[in-house]
Amino acid sequence: MAVRQAIGNVVERMVRAVEKVRARLLRAADALDAAGVPYAIIGGQAVAAWVATVEEAAVRNTRDVDVLLERHDLARARQALERAGFVHRHSAGMELFLDGPGASARDAVHITCAGEKVRPESVGGLRVIGLDALVRMKLTSFRRKDQVHLLDLIEMGLVGEGDLAKLPPALAARLRELLENPDT
Repeated sequence: MAVRQAIGNVVERMVRAVEKVRARLLRAADALDAAGVPYAIIGGQAVAAWVATVEEAAVRNTRDVDVLLERHDLARARQALERAGFVHRHSAGMELFLDGPGASARDAVHITCAGEKVRPESVGGLRVIGLDALVRMKLTSFRRKDQVHLLDLIEMGLVGEGDLAKLPPALAARLRELLENPDT
């Protein structure tokens, strides 16, 4: 019985961790929407939103919330997010909005500023970055976690051979590598 209790406690903490990230995402999106700040969800949460359109069970949990917006909207975004309970920090050249006064950078909304107009798409009512732009971002960064996110999109049939022609040669080569060797 004690083992069952211990397992139950661990599972509760796992579920709570995922729920906290999803709640942070929704709270930030609601605050930005209410303030009329154009934005798009990017990164792992955007990948999860796209993957969920195909198969819920294939959604991979990710620990942070990344938001893309234009630099000139940063002051309005800051006001909106602070009203929603986030605490602004500028650290290592990044704009972070911690999920409360005692939160760490892991419990934050990370802001990336774009050099051009944000054109988000709607996935289940959530404004996320367009799939083509998301794929380009992931191929440009191409860290291990970006590769895993791309493999998730490939597995769901959201990205494939037809996308190669849309990309510059260097990014097309990276995508081809993943398409031809998904298990390496």
